[in-house]
Amino acid sequence: MDGVILLDKPRGLTSHDVVARLRAVTGERRVGHTGTLDPLATGLLPLVFGRATRLASLLAAGDKTYEATITLGQSTDTDDSDGRPIGETKDTTGVAGRLHEILQAFQGTFEQTPPRHSAKKVAGRPAYALARQDRPVALKPVSVTVQALDLIEHAGREVRLRVRVSPGFYVRALARDLGARLGCGAHLSALRRTATGSFGVEDALGLDEAIRLGPALAARLIAPAAALPALPAVVVTAPGLERVRHGNPVGPAHLAGAWAPHDASASAIKILTGDGRLAALGRWRGPLLHPVVVLG
Repeated sequence: MDGVILLDKPRGLTSHDVVARLRAVTGERRVGHTGTLDPLATGLLPLVFGRATRLASLLAAGDKTYEATITLGQSTDTDDSDGRPIGETKDTTGVAGRLHEILQAFQGTFEQTPPRHSAKKVAGRPAYALARQDRPVALKPVSVTVQALDLIEHAGREVRLRVRVSPGFYVRALARDLGARLGCGAHLSALRRTATGSFGVEDALGLDEAIRLGPALAARLIAPAAALPALPAVVVTAPGLERVRHGNPVGPAHLAGAWAPHDASASAIKILTGDGRLAALGRWRGPLLHPVVVLG
């Protein structure tokens, strides 16, 4: 099994839980995911199987789109509804008039401090491990980008948003910071990821269906080459493929078709076999194309 499965994760499971279940029912030991979803969250979780696990970091690098429900008036220690309330519930009367203006501050590129209960490392340990022991957690702000933020609905204490963000963005931190700006506190009460990179949740399988299919899930795999549609590609000859498989660079004599090293700025180049399979990802170094991730 080599490829990608789009899964619609149910609430209550960790991303690791999902990976473990798919390993068990498919018999494939090499299974991973391309971006953690908290147990609270539902929605799109791309899973990589077999040799496609080598593409996980690249597949995780795309923008993410979420639909979030934020409850105003109450902060929690985890910044979501799974945490313990902090302080008293506050009055949210009057926030509607300021909500649109304050949401504008969360668009574009800015510094965001990750939640205390996150997997960010502090002195080599996950922040959540320190937070659970009530130990100080000093997390450094990181640069994040919000490409789009739309207010879907504001009803009573609940605000529903749709947001498209860069990797590394925490929607829980958005809820926390929105509550702070409004002066009433807030926490994330529901989250659904609807897109990541070029993938959409409308094409995803439910977990129960994926488990039912078991080994037959292989027929639903997205091939590694198709999972990276935005990357430029070259096709290698048979001698070129042998060089690539051994990690050696290739030049004009090893490529089928025109030699055009004009994609030097691309994050990676797909190196394809004659029948369209992804043999490797490469990068231009001078006049040669060097394999950097070899699938074989």
